[in-house]
Amino acid sequence: MSAPDTPSVRRHLNRLAAEGIDVVRVTYPDLLGTDRARDVLLDHLPAACEHGLAFCRAVYHTTPRGGVVPVTGGLDAGLPDIAVRPDLDTLVALPWEPGVAACLGDVTDPATGRPAPESPRDLLRGVLARCAEHGLLPVAGPELEYFLCEPAPDAPQGWRRYSDHPGNVYTSGLRADPDNHLLRVLRPLRDLGVGVSSGNHEFDSAQFEINLTHSDAMAAADRSFRFKAAVKELARKEGRLATFMAKPFNDAGGSGFHLHLSCRDHEGHNLFDDSAGAYGLSATARHAIAGVLTHAPALTALANPTVNSFKRFGPDTLAPWLIDWGLDNRSAMVRIPPERGAGTRLELRLGDASANPYLLIAGACAAALLGVLAGEEPPAPLEGYGYDTARSAMLPTSLSAALDALEADTALTDILGKGFTTSFLSYKRDEAERYGRHVTDWEFTEYAYHL
Repeated sequence: MSAPDTPSVRRHLNRLAAEGIDVVRVTYPDLLGTDRARDVLLDHLPAACEHGLAFCRAVYHTTPRGGVVPVTGGLDAGLPDIAVRPDLDTLVALPWEPGVAACLGDVTDPATGRPAPESPRDLLRGVLARCAEHGLLPVAGPELEYFLCEPAPDAPQGWRRYSDHPGNVYTSGLRADPDNHLLRVLRPLRDLGVGVSSGNHEFDSAQFEINLTHSDAMAAADRSFRFKAAVKELARKEGRLATFMAKPFNDAGGSGFHLHLSCRDHEGHNLFDDSAGAYGLSATARHAIAGVLTHAPALTALANPTVNSFKRFGPDTLAPWLIDWGLDNRSAMVRIPPERGAGTRLELRLGDASANPYLLIAGACAAALLGVLAGEEPPAPLEGYGYDTARSAMLPTSLSAALDALEADTALTDILGKGFTTSFLSYKRDEAERYGRHVTDWEFTEYAYHL
């Protein structure tokens, strides 16, 4: 049966047409977590489902400013194709784009028929399958922060913070948000179905946080990916810039991607809960914590994936730069929130907002799985305010060091897969090398006049 006659495809076509939709935007994440996409006219959607949409595989090796990094399988192979097939189960109308629906795409290598090694969604799918083999079904709840900026032609970067009134920490309303940005974002995000629950102005001026509901890990990654793309798109419609960059301003803190993580069994029970266990945590939970701590240096490469990421760290930043855990302690890398029972979970505070949701969740799940398989207990939890190097080891302090830690952690990379790991390391090492050669404004200001 050809794709145009497939009942499920025809059912989707009829529904979309009835809703006045004539374009489907097929999107998928690159290594950065940026959305890549193509708009497909509704009449041509069946062919896209049957044959896939052809994209150059080097899209995974392309830098934010358009350079192509020589990663194996791209330039050296003559820039071959990948095929992206619409996942019609993820179709949703775009509230801000009349007549347009969007769906995620599944990426394969036409030469092998297998998922492309760089595909973040397939990487997570593989990690979750490994977890399921051991009776673990990860549940994730993302928290993401971002800054909103307005055009400023006279500013060095061309942008300034949308609002510059300090002290409006954890607020909502016009005091911190004079143009009601948050309300204008929350409502279309709700209609998009990405599971937003609440939002507020965050710690720094023009910084916002929007929380997403918890769900199985794949759905959480899908929703986080679509959430970030939607926030940026909604800002662009107003001529503004929403940035999930880790630390965009010298005089402000950074933006985090905190991840709440637990595991359930096939009956839906929370495997992290045990009222009789130490700290009210099950052995599975404690082993998972130990795994995240053990593999934290390697995990940093996925949770903090840019050269800018490491400027978010430092004493008194509330961004974790030591390997520790604590009970309801926000100065720890892994915080255990006070809820128990069905709400028992860990909160990984390591990630920054620039992290690719699929890679961050995949890495965290893989590290937790390794901890469960190893069966080791974590050290005593942090007490009091953290950031004491006499008590805890430091995380890598640069992108290069984090990449070295990832490469050295063969237990973690075995789960992530050789194809992905090789491509990711090559791609990100190029970024670190290019940054190391770049002359910054700070260097000119610091040295030029006096030297």
